[in-house]
Amino acid sequence: MNNLEILLSGGSLRSLGKSNSIISKIRNQNDFTELFKFLFHDNRIVAMRAADVIEKVTITNPEYLSKHKKEIIALCKSVTEKEVKWHLALLLPRLPINNKELLNFWETLTMWATDKNNSRIVRVHSIQSLFELLKQRTELKKDFDLTLMKLERENIPSLNARIKKVRKEISKI
Repeated sequence: MNNLEILLSGGSLRSLGKSNSIISKIRNQNDFTELFKFLFHDNRIVAMRAADVIEKVTITNPEYLSKHKKEIIALCKSVTEKEVKWHLALLLPRLPINNKELLNFWETLTMWATDKNNSRIVRVHSIQSLFELLKQRTELKKDFDLTLMKLERENIPSLNARIKKVRKEISKI
């Protein structure tokens, strides 16, 4: 794990570089915590790639995020890099949260999804994460439907494709 910064560095924002080689190196909470530090790196490329690896690792190990919940919540309030934000959007539903936190995440993700200044990837990932939170609080369905209808009116293909996908899945919850 000594070479994490080197593996996360180099190239451009359009490339993942060698970040995928890090995934298999994250074997426990300590490894993850070492990786997590790079989410706050001054180099935008390093932070983006760290966010990508964190997102991929926590698909199967969401419990690694628990220790970093406060940092993730704080980062959501201050993040400016769209490449980090789109990964954060996917991380939020993986955190262990109470009802108040869920509603705060719901508000954040709704804002990200409906903000036309956000990148389309941030917006698509926010829609997906709202759907994931909806599974935990089905009484938010009316609010979710209103958000989706608002987004559909923009007629953006990537947003409409995700909306179509989640609408098919809603009937299963």
